[in-house]
Amino acid sequence: MSESPSPPLNQRRCQACEGGVPKLSIHQSEQLLAEVPNWRLSETGESIERKWVCKSFVNAIDIILRVAAIAEDEQHHPDLHLTGYRNLKIVLTTHAIGGLSDNDFIVAAKINDVVAP
Repeated sequence: MSESPSPPLNQRRCQACEGGVPKLSIHQSEQLLAEVPNWRLSETGESIERKWVCKSFVNAIDIILRVAAIAEDEQHHPDLHLTGYRNLKIVLTTHAIGGLSDNDFIVAAKINDVVAP
C-alpha cells in the first residue's frame, strides 16, 4: 500500500508545537524550500526568510497586516522587520524547538499566496 502524497503546503494547517518534537534537518528543509519560492534558508538552517523592497511605507504595512492575519489564523508567528520605511524582511522559525518545522513552510507558502513577488 503506497502512502498518499501530502497536500500542498498552502492547503495544510499548522500543528501546535510546544517543543518536544525534532526540528527539521537541513536536508528536509531544503526539500520543503523548493515549495516556497523566494524564501531562503539561513546559514544555520534554523530559519527561513524572505525580503521585499516595498513600493511605499503604506504598502509595507499592508503586507505586514496580511501576514499578521495568516499568523493569527495559523497560530504561528514570524519575526517582522521593517527598516528604511519600505524594506521588509520576514523570518520564520519554530522558537519552541530552536529550528524549523513544517509550520514555518506552511506559513511561508500562505504568505506567498497573499503577497506578490
